[in-house]
Amino acid sequence: MPLTAPTIMPILLLIASNIFMTFAWYGHLKFENKPLWILILVSWGIAFFEYCLAVPANRIGHAVYSTAELKTMQEVITLIVFAVFSVIYLGEKLTLNHAVGFGFIALGAFFIFKGPLGS
Repeated sequence: MPLTAPTIMPILLLIASNIFMTFAWYGHLKFENKPLWILILVSWGIAFFEYCLAVPANRIGHAVYSTAELKTMQEVITLIVFAVFSVIYLGEKLTLNHAVGFGFIALGAFFIFKGPLGS
């Protein structure tokens, strides 16, 4: 299956968009001595690129995924990108509590993609 397929392209675009958004939302935490207004402007600039990827991801993905499935993909990808970012960039540790919480979210994602129950 080519990477441009409507089933794959939204996932790749959502991964890229989440990397930008994670830096926009949390990257500034390493710059505590900078004025907040500068951090906000830089974050907005980074977020612009996130939107340039997320909007096409959802447009392309809607051809094969429901909006609930797209949103679920977005949240799962966000958690994965955030977990990697917080460990590598911010130097934070992930605990068992984080793993359990992320696991419950993944279980919810399973049910979104499973389809209707009891039908």
